[in-house]
Amino acid sequence: MEDTELIAFRIISAVGAAKSAYIEAIAAAKHGSFDRAVRRIEEGDESFLDGHKAHGELLTKESAGSAAPLTLLLAHAEDQLMSAEGFKTVALEFIEVYRRIEALEEANRNQD
Repeated sequence: MEDTELIAFRIISAVGAAKSAYIEAIAAAKHGSFDRAVRRIEEGDESFLDGHKAHGELLTKESAGSAAPLTLLLAHAEDQLMSAEGFKTVALEFIEVYRRIEALEEANRNQD
């Protein structure tokens, strides 16, 4: 397997793990486990950083004049990287919404 393919698979694996952690963060927040949600975001960030570093290796090679050929695998890796990054943004918004819902429900319980 070529070096570029290995890097692409590293990207896909790392950002896939990040995306899964972000999804788990939303689920934790949905059930009121905000500390767990924050931990899952942090774990996702660590995985995402691994993918980002691998992506940086490709950029470094290209800037040195050794551009990787554009393949479907590399396009998929890029797509997964961007998808995970966007999913983190969505996850953070969902967590905030669930925090507000919980606060409103608590306020309503205290009024009764």
